[in-house]
Amino acid sequence: MMTQSLEVLLSVALDISVSMPAEARAQRLVDAVRTALGSDAAALLRLRGDVLEPIAGAGLSADLLGRRFKIAEHVRLQQICAASGPLRFDANSDLPDPFDGHIGAASDPNHRVHACLGCALRVDGLVVGVLTADALDPRAFDDLDDPTLEHVCALAGAALRTIDLVTALQDKTAHEGTASSRRIRGALASSGAVLIGNSSAMRQLREEIDMFARTDLPVLVTGETGVGKELVVGMLHASSRRSDRPLVYMNCAALPESLIESELFGHTKGAFTGAETGRSGKFGVADGASLFLDEVGELPLHVQPKLLRVLQDGELQRVGTDHAERVDVRVLAATNRDLDAAVESGSFRADLLHRLDVGRIRVPALREHAEDIALLAGHFADLCRHRLGCGQVRFDPVALDVLTEQDWPGNVRELENVVSRAVLRGASRALRGEQVLVGVHDLGLSSDPTAAPEATVQETSRASSPTLRDSVTAHQRWRIQRAVADHDGNWSAAARELGLARANLHRLARRLGLK
Repeated sequence: MMTQSLEVLLSVALDISVSMPAEARAQRLVDAVRTALGSDAAALLRLRGDVLEPIAGAGLSADLLGRRFKIAEHVRLQQICAASGPLRFDANSDLPDPFDGHIGAASDPNHRVHACLGCALRVDGLVVGVLTADALDPRAFDDLDDPTLEHVCALAGAALRTIDLVTALQDKTAHEGTASSRRIRGALASSGAVLIGNSSAMRQLREEIDMFARTDLPVLVTGETGVGKELVVGMLHASSRRSDRPLVYMNCAALPESLIESELFGHTKGAFTGAETGRSGKFGVADGASLFLDEVGELPLHVQPKLLRVLQDGELQRVGTDHAERVDVRVLAATNRDLDAAVESGSFRADLLHRLDVGRIRVPALREHAEDIALLAGHFADLCRHRLGCGQVRFDPVALDVLTEQDWPGNVRELENVVSRAVLRGASRALRGEQVLVGVHDLGLSSDPTAAPEATVQETSRASSPTLRDSVTAHQRWRIQRAVADHDGNWSAAARELGLARANLHRLARRLGLK
């Protein structure tokens, strides 16, 4: 094992000097640590304020990377951060482990970590992150010598330092960073307003945000309801040169047509009945800053030429005046409507669309990056746990499978609502402070494998007239999901019930898209 550990340590050291994306560097690090220490799982967490944020993991359930760990709530993490070197925990320690139930891609929520070690990663004496390793075997780390562990932790600290330096250099090259924009980004992150996901679709979305954020060009953010368009607009502003000034918001669909012009451009005293005082309007308030026009596709036609003038010439005319005023406003707009179709139908001006659409960012639907669903579920479970004041939340592996299989017409917003309700149901069964286990039944989804009786499947099949192959496939999926759920996620027991070899069941489940 010593020779293997040395080889792994050498690979980690060589990676530090190799050019590669930050995500790949972090992942290679935890993969190497897991191999070197012979652990079932390893994780690299970055410290942001008083919260540890997982940035890479190996051997852990997918939803864990979407969670955030407040140090004050986890005694083991507190002790790791306070220790001057690597810290091992006794296998019989009764301290709760934040990774209990998360070991393995389809982990058993009841599995308890028995061997645990960790080390604080420091730069100039300050803790910047934590490296952890966990195993189900209580004797997994008995043969691990202290010098090897210290070397692993030292290299991990250097690797994290390299990751942060490379990321900072990329950010500086990409756009002008300011202290205020960092504060805003921190505020967005602390409120849970972050883009969760490691899929190629989400990486591309982040790249587009970074590209457009450093300009003053108008940006049109499109996408279905619930995909997170408002979040994207907030990130565009937070990373822009105007981030030290407010992001002024207006919902174009929330006001009657008679008031929209005044709301946008302002009015003078006495301009109309009830105008007892003058008003600057949203553009006046946003002068020198950014204006977010939500649901811009709902703007009435009579207002659109005036908005076009502001975008084109930087001039507006308040209701009740006959002279123009100059304003410096960056417009960020969002819509779930097809504005190209609206132009064809005559409900939206083509020239206004061209002015708004200098930069376009399409936020992908959740079904287009389904691999991020588990991370999002873990993130939303953590947010809900803090709101409810309940214990740590764990998902039954079958529940995660069911979440991943949904079409999610309401996208991320719908997923958040489903997870929040499920956590509430699970918490109602647990004593205060106890672990909350979210099962399939808690999700309340139509595809709940234990709630879909065979008769319903047959009736659905007749109604949609599927092929015989489709009917057989649907029945196989339902039977497997039902068996796994009945045995609390134990695939071996499910295989015995179904009369299949365990390996054959896993192969069939993969073919049916259940794994």
